[in-house]
Amino acid sequence: MTTPSGAGLFEWNGRALHYESFGSGDDVVVLLHGLLLNTKLNRGFARRLASDGRRVVLLDLLGHGQSDKPVHAAEYRFDTYVEQVVALLDHLEVEQAALGGVSLGANVSLLAAATHPHRVRALVVEMPVLEWAVPAAALTFVPLLLATHYARRPLEPLSRLLRRLPRTGVDMVDSALDAASLPPDVISAILHGILVGPIAPTFDARAALDLPVLVIGHQADLIHPFSDAENLSEQVPGAHLVRGVLPFGMRFFPKRMLGEIEAFLDRTAPAPLPDAPAA
Repeated sequence: MTTPSGAGLFEWNGRALHYESFGSGDDVVVLLHGLLLNTKLNRGFARRLASDGRRVVLLDLLGHGQSDKPVHAAEYRFDTYVEQVVALLDHLEVEQAALGGVSLGANVSLLAAATHPHRVRALVVEMPVLEWAVPAAALTFVPLLLATHYARRPLEPLSRLLRRLPRTGVDMVDSALDAASLPPDVISAILHGILVGPIAPTFDARAALDLPVLVIGHQADLIHPFSDAENLSEQVPGAHLVRGVLPFGMRFFPKRMLGEIEAFLDRTAPAPLPDAPAA
């Protein structure tokens, strides 16, 4: 089991948000999880990337992981998730970082770069959810929203049972178990909330992004069709596309993909600070 070298809480708009930190240094990378998942999803990546001298920070967005979980849908929007990422950077006293994420985290990263360009140095965008994903995403998440909203009481005993189950020690699996263990009213609020407001930058905003972007798409993924990743790489000037095979497969077989990410982060790392003059 991977464990963070540091973890903490900070306050955002009266809510407590949890984060984990791996490594140290001025080269800061923030990684964001997918919908209903949590920091465990990216711990393996964080440990590997931190071993090369980076500081990698994982954030549990509101409603996820060990962060607060209000049951009001109005608190769950992509644009407020962006503000939570900026608040994390402020809390860590980091002026600028590379930002990356998968699915929900990918879209939050894109929106952060579009709305706070001075805070984002580079982007690693895995499985973005854009125009081609809408039909499959609706077929997947609208029934889940209806079930957790209208069948909340019958589902509550199941979520309590899942919370009591011992975890496996496999971060990817445990993140999925934690997602299934979320109270139904929290799941309903999150799904309801993210359907309100923008979920991604507009076409013009994507074309105006002026930073290095690594786009990762996978085959055989209906919710995150490869065409969305491909189109995004064509819309953003200078973006580089990497093709994967299976959704989330890079977390079980990470060697090639992690090599691509490490090379990209090396190319976009901040210049080292000059040595102080001798006294």
